[in-house]
Amino acid sequence: MPAKYLIVGLGNIGTEYYNTRHNAGFDVVEAFAIKHGGFFKSDRLADMSEVKWKGNTFICIKPTTFMNLSGKSVKYWMDKEKISLENILVIVDDLALPISKIRLRGHGSDAGHNGLKDIQLMLNTDKYARLKFGIGNNFPKGMQAEFVLGKWFPEERLIIQKKIEKSVEIIEAFSTMGLERTMNRYNNISIE
Repeated sequence: MPAKYLIVGLGNIGTEYYNTRHNAGFDVVEAFAIKHGGFFKSDRLADMSEVKWKGNTFICIKPTTFMNLSGKSVKYWMDKEKISLENILVIVDDLALPISKIRLRGHGSDAGHNGLKDIQLMLNTDKYARLKFGIGNNFPKGMQAEFVLGKWFPEERLIIQKKIEKSVEIIEAFSTMGLERTMNRYNNISIE
């Protein structure tokens, strides 16, 4: 039976954030939509693209509320499109994961990530799937904000491109195989 999914890429709007680590979620959701013939248009609380693949509908959003208010956008689109909690996938950058890793989780803490914190607050639960895009933690003490909002190092760009492609594959698998099987298939791979 055809299903509808809400694919959320977390990031910040504005050209100064383009290609930064904190915008990995935007980059993944864009790559997914473009691969399936979608394009983004400005809509309520988000840039949105609707794509169809294998009979399913994907509402892809890049919240325009800025990272710390991402939940407002997620809640609005979830309600508007009548998408169930188990069909939501949030793509988020993760400092705790090395750059070679991607990890899919069905629930969990926000781990200090303000975008996830706001989503949890607005949805009143942490039981939604999130795809954590490892950005590593290669920064001097006290420089976390600069690192997160900084651009990828030139030597990382190839891995990041491969990881974005792998993340697109994970979104597809999430919709065809379900959460558990997708986690089993992808959570232990390393991208070099």
